[in-house]
Amino acid sequence: MVSFLKNRAGAHLNGVAIFVGILVFCLSFTITDAYDALDPNGNITVKWDVMSWTPDGYVAVVTIFNFQKYRHIESPGWKLGWTWAKKEVIWSMLGGQATEQGDCSRFKGNIPHCCKKNPTIVDLLPGTPYNQQIANCCKGGVISSWVQDPANAASSFQLSVGQAGTSNKTVRVPKNFTLLGPGPGYTCGPAKIVKPSKFTTPDKRRVTQALMTWNVTCSYSQFLAQKTPTCCVSLSAFYNDTIVGCPTCSCGCQNITQPGTCVDPDSPHIASVVSNSDKNSVAPLVQCTSHMCPIRVHWHVKLNYKEYWRVKIAITNFNYRMNYTQWNLVAQHPNFDNLTQIFSFNYEPLTPYGSINDTAMLWGVKFYNDLLMQAGPSGNVQSELLFKKDKTTFTFDKGWAFPRRIYFNGDNCVMPPPDSYPYLPNNGARLPIAMLHLIITIMASSVVLLSHPW
Repeated sequence: MVSFLKNRAGAHLNGVAIFVGILVFCLSFTITDAYDALDPNGNITVKWDVMSWTPDGYVAVVTIFNFQKYRHIESPGWKLGWTWAKKEVIWSMLGGQATEQGDCSRFKGNIPHCCKKNPTIVDLLPGTPYNQQIANCCKGGVISSWVQDPANAASSFQLSVGQAGTSNKTVRVPKNFTLLGPGPGYTCGPAKIVKPSKFTTPDKRRVTQALMTWNVTCSYSQFLAQKTPTCCVSLSAFYNDTIVGCPTCSCGCQNITQPGTCVDPDSPHIASVVSNSDKNSVAPLVQCTSHMCPIRVHWHVKLNYKEYWRVKIAITNFNYRMNYTQWNLVAQHPNFDNLTQIFSFNYEPLTPYGSINDTAMLWGVKFYNDLLMQAGPSGNVQSELLFKKDKTTFTFDKGWAFPRRIYFNGDNCVMPPPDSYPYLPNNGARLPIAMLHLIITIMASSVVLLSHPW
């Protein structure tokens, strides 16, 4: 009896442990929803270097580093915000500016650049006068991804901070950092004081260092960035007449009760509708389609050779508000380790799983097709990929020739359901009409001969 009770108690404890484990597992999705399996170490790091002291504060250089492999910050650019720990003000800035000055009425002489408790900083635009620039500034807030263009994967600005303390012991780091890139999507951690940054002079004969440095790490979450997907995938193949379109309502549905949710491309007033739309709005103004996505990626299995096979990729922009600068595409397919040639796109393999090469990053050629124009006749880019066949794995059967997953500008695209993929025809089931007619005739004649009374 005692052993029975012990077993019952043990089973109960195991059940509780399993329940707690499941609960923790479910909660982990909320905590780690920013984790990206294809770029596990990707983040944006904000580095704040105090370069010199002033009578009432310090001069600092703030640099935003994009350490994400394929996700970049596109137009209209980043916005960086924080909350001052004390009563700090920004006296002046180079390479950036605060969006609001705030209430500076308590200052009688020199008026600060910004007096807000929680300032928001934006990058300056290209063409800014040289006396207002510093290195890595003035790109309109656009920051390239680390793989696509590492030379332009950072953005900097300088600010002179007052009423802040004049030593490492009296300076307090700002709190509540926020990064919009553009719109929500990034969650920033607290500022952490680290070893001072070191700088090498151009002649590489002297090394200087910051007086004080702190870092802020920001991670991206697609769920935080937008409630609905931003792209979808359609499929087709030479061996089947079926074109599998994007799933209906992939990114939203046409709301008949609320006109203006999309733009009819055949409307005679389309030019006025597009020109009168809010160009500064982050929300897309899309062409009316069944999927309602700003971007559609089409994967077409084009040709089959003896030792090679060929794929065509077409990216179409249905967004009337956005020209996608420095766009990129990430695709997963097991045959990327045998990619032989790619036409009119750049290619870089991504290996998030060590030695397995099944993930490719594609982007446009500079000054040729690196700009994906807004919706219209020019709103598409395309290229073809040539793969070498691996006889141990190659097949057209069961959707093998189609991608496992596709990302556009870092966002996961909606794929069609696997059971709708263009299937490989069964040659035995599709006999020519003449052969089928001959078989029916022979069978009919046999029936007549067997039933005739001789």
